[in-house]
Amino acid sequence: MPGLLGELGFRCTRFLADLGQLGVFSWAVARALLRPPPRIREGLSELYKQGVLSVSIIVVAGLAVGMVLGLQGYSILSRFGAADALGSMVGLSLLRELGPVLTALLVTGRAGSATTAEIGTMVATEQLDGLRMMSVDPVHYVIAPRALGLMAVMPLLSALFITCGIFGGWLVGTGLMGLDSGRYLSSLQANTDFRDDVVGSFVKAAIFGVIVALVSTWRGYRAEPTSAGVSAATTSTVVSASLSILLGDYMITALWGL
Repeated sequence: MPGLLGELGFRCTRFLADLGQLGVFSWAVARALLRPPPRIREGLSELYKQGVLSVSIIVVAGLAVGMVLGLQGYSILSRFGAADALGSMVGLSLLRELGPVLTALLVTGRAGSATTAEIGTMVATEQLDGLRMMSVDPVHYVIAPRALGLMAVMPLLSALFITCGIFGGWLVGTGLMGLDSGRYLSSLQANTDFRDDVVGSFVKAAIFGVIVALVSTWRGYRAEPTSAGVSAATTSTVVSASLSILLGDYMITALWGL
């Protein structure tokens, strides 16, 4: 029992220490984003790598999720004679929950892990130390553009995911199940509130973008300067960011109903 309590205390202390280090790191990133000169070229490069290169997986996943929602939703709603509400069910499911959450998880697995591995490799090969020797702040030059890129692309990719999902549900509902296209779209339009649903979806995606950006850059920045350390940091990014997204989604929904 004393050994178990000691291990529990050690893990709690380590968790609090990591949380404090993440807070200090987040403050340093925020200051770097506001400090001149702006790293426009690096920022645009990160927007391409993290946003444009993620479009294909977002489109395919959005279509697949929308088509599954269309199949399952029509099967369930038809039992209660409410098949005409398929559009609102698919649209609200994607807007309020599935769109931001699944987009954040996909971006974590694709762009977040790549960001951690890239920064961790710079740590292992002493590139960040070289920047410090040249009086260049690595947080301002390396970390801030990558964090800003992840924050910026998350709401855009979430909107793309939701659009593809609604289109996938429409394809299944109208093409496979024989539902009238006008009823699908009118149901979606009548039951979607712009402030609560659309704006709330963007807010949730933006918060997830901040979580993924800070976790992925911090794990890479704090990685051990070995190949095993970079691998462990990349794995930790996917696990930590995914759990943070799911827990954050519950807290946002419970507190603000977004």
